[in-house]
Amino acid sequence: MNIEFEEFGSSRTRRTLTASAALLRRLHVDEPLLLGLLVIICFGLVVLYSASGQNIFVVRAQALRFVLAIAAMLAIANVHPRHLRMFAVPTWVVGVLLLLVVTAVGHVGKGAQRWLDLGLFRFQPSELMKLAVPLACAWYLHDRPLPPTFKTLLLPFVFILVPVGLIVEQPDLGTALLILASGALVILMAGLRIWVIVAALVLIAVGGYVGWEFMHDYQRQRILTFLNPQSDPLGAGYHIIQSQIAIGSGGVFGKGWMNGSQAQLEFLPERSTDFIFAVIGEEFGLLGLMLLIALYLFVIGRTLFMALQAQDTFARLVAGSLSITFFVYVFVNTGMVSGLLPVVGVPLPLVSYGGSSMVTLMAGFGILMSLHSHRKLVGS
Repeated sequence: MNIEFEEFGSSRTRRTLTASAALLRRLHVDEPLLLGLLVIICFGLVVLYSASGQNIFVVRAQALRFVLAIAAMLAIANVHPRHLRMFAVPTWVVGVLLLLVVTAVGHVGKGAQRWLDLGLFRFQPSELMKLAVPLACAWYLHDRPLPPTFKTLLLPFVFILVPVGLIVEQPDLGTALLILASGALVILMAGLRIWVIVAALVLIAVGGYVGWEFMHDYQRQRILTFLNPQSDPLGAGYHIIQSQIAIGSGGVFGKGWMNGSQAQLEFLPERSTDFIFAVIGEEFGLLGLMLLIALYLFVIGRTLFMALQAQDTFARLVAGSLSITFFVYVFVNTGMVSGLLPVVGVPLPLVSYGGSSMVTLMAGFGILMSLHSHRKLVGS
């Protein structure tokens, strides 16, 4: 009887798993990617509870945002790639118009005018451009000979530089650089001649030199602080110094969940948003950081695998750009918190507290799932 009961239970479990897998396939969901994302999300909620000072309301609000973000991912995963291509430019146009509205009547917070106040919530239109820019660039290059000529690249440059310029004016240099990277990756993956790459590097160097003169004082200070945090330990260098202390004090195994002195005693600024990576280092140690980075690498590896299976130019360019851009998000946040990069205000993906950025990220994964699940239906 026991053997029969165990066999019945195991067969019922197998049927349940098979039905779940079939449902996910009908929803055009990639199971390995979804699993990796859910593990990171759950880990992030655990860390956020500690980083927020055991504020359960913050965790609930973040969990609700995740529900909305996953719903957005599932909705976009079921949009056919030809519709994604069809609405690429209209989405870009709407995004630019919203950026212009922000410039005129946007909500001002922390010295920046980046949000539209819609009553129930605030929306950051610059987040929409993280998806609109690579989609628009890939739409234009989709049916043109590759590698592109300089003349062919003129319109993609417009797609990239117009929103980047508007976002720099908000000012939001971190988001502007991420959008610049997402569009540049599309162009790079389209194939560039060596002279074009060299010319681009020269322009970047010249642009950096000229751009220094147009930076806000706090932006210049961030770069100077990156070079020497100890020059102003109680001012501009305070964030990075406290972050390095938190990560270093965690050692290999960490101080334990909710036992980090830098976070719990509020020495570490922005501990639930941009600097939550330092909280993980203090409380979970090097092993906790390595676990999180391994999860990120799994997600990035899976998305790159999906990009390699793309069957047309549009899908390949969009999927590749979104995959590598996600890597850039992780690299920039972990680098700035560790003192390896200047502080630019980029949240840790799927872990930092926030709304607009999270929905954008999950919508991007929805695009990847759509491109991957419909790959047999898309013409070459």
